[in-house]
Amino acid sequence: MKKIYVLILQAFIRPFIVTFCIVMFVLLMLFLFKYIDDLIGKGLEWHVILELIGYQCAVQLSMALPLSMLLSSIMTFGNLGESYELVAIKAAGISLRKAMTPLFVLVGVFAGSSFIFSDYTLPVVNLKMGSLLWDVTKKKADFLIKPGIFNTDLKGYAIRAKDKSKDGTELHHLTIYNQLNGTSGNNVLMADTGYMYNSRDQKYLILKLINGVQYQDSRKQNSNSYDPRQQFTRFHFRETETKFDMSDFDMKRTDESLFKGHHQMMNLRQLKLKSDTAQIQIDSISRVSAAELKNNILFTSPYYSKGDKQLAKIKVNEDIIDYIPKENRRSVINSAISNLQTFRDASFIRGSVYKDWVDKDIKYDVEWHRKFTLAVSCLLLFAIGAPLGAIVRKGGLGAPVVMSIIFFLIYHIISTVAEKSAKDGAITAFWGMWMAIIVLTPLAAFLTYKSTTDSALFDAAQYKLKMQYALDWIKSKLKINKQKA
Repeated sequence: MKKIYVLILQAFIRPFIVTFCIVMFVLLMLFLFKYIDDLIGKGLEWHVILELIGYQCAVQLSMALPLSMLLSSIMTFGNLGESYELVAIKAAGISLRKAMTPLFVLVGVFAGSSFIFSDYTLPVVNLKMGSLLWDVTKKKADFLIKPGIFNTDLKGYAIRAKDKSKDGTELHHLTIYNQLNGTSGNNVLMADTGYMYNSRDQKYLILKLINGVQYQDSRKQNSNSYDPRQQFTRFHFRETETKFDMSDFDMKRTDESLFKGHHQMMNLRQLKLKSDTAQIQIDSISRVSAAELKNNILFTSPYYSKGDKQLAKIKVNEDIIDYIPKENRRSVINSAISNLQTFRDASFIRGSVYKDWVDKDIKYDVEWHRKFTLAVSCLLLFAIGAPLGAIVRKGGLGAPVVMSIIFFLIYHIISTVAEKSAKDGAITAFWGMWMAIIVLTPLAAFLTYKSTTDSALFDAAQYKLKMQYALDWIKSKLKINKQKA
């Protein structure tokens, strides 16, 4: 018995590792393609990109683990069925369920580990990933001058070069506008040739200029009075150097505490506390709105017994204006309109605040349920993949890949649509996050039953034979009816 357990475990672990690496690689490539514009051309150091990739690999576990679990289980039992090892196991008197016991234990360990990971590790990873990705996307691209186009990336300068060398270090026919004083036409520098290189500490860009002239207007800024001593300076040079501060191009790290309020960066306890806080705020706004509505709108009916005796006499179908003296009607109506506008404006503000708190509460609830669905989805997709592989009896990367992609797409589409519906408030967070699992659980039970009963569910020859029997039966019935006629 132990040898069978070891055989099945070995047959499962190898495909699982291979498929997990393949799925992780594909998801990582999708991430890089999505943010390729934010990563290329910014001079990011290798360890920053490696750190970002590492965080992304941890984030993608929520999708890579269930998909690799489904694919590897189909491949494992497909290979065992194709090599008739499952037949030998069943011939030895061991049922398929009993043979799958060690895999259920192993998948249970994976599911429990994924739950612990999603509750304790994933919020920290999301926090570091979110802050680092924010800094990377906000970082300025490397200083690059395109021929014939003004570059304003350097603070206080506008630089234009008519042409440049292939390596981009030698510029020709330069024009530099110094805008540090607030105007662009008071300090202009033109040169025939310029050479760019960095300082030793990489903090400054040094531009060596050859054969040029500088025009500088020394008039006082924001002065409308005439100054007879104003000066206009022009001097020629054969060689000079200009130094530009490159600190704006350095990647500045944002304080991670600014991102801690996001729902994806909290564990179960924090999500529960935030959800309770949101519910308190929602209830408070509802009570204030109800109290103000009660104070501003007076309902009259025959059952009105408290309050003004004159109002108690008013019937439902009568107009309250008739009970107000004519000389006071205009002031009463104006006062009512003013109170109504005030109530409307206050209700509009409270309504937007109420909606924000409701959206936050929904996101907290959705993220709370997500901690559990990752673990349960691993068990569910294994329960689908293992009996499906035993029924199909096809190994390799052909039919198992196609079937696993189909079933995973079904699972992913249902979960995505249901989650979006939950975030929109159409359904509750519970149904939104558990809808895919609830829908596919009967399918897993059905496939497990069919695999234990040696059903030829996907055998085309069996369906062709049954179709032929049905056609023969229909022909015989038609022939009998013709003979009777």
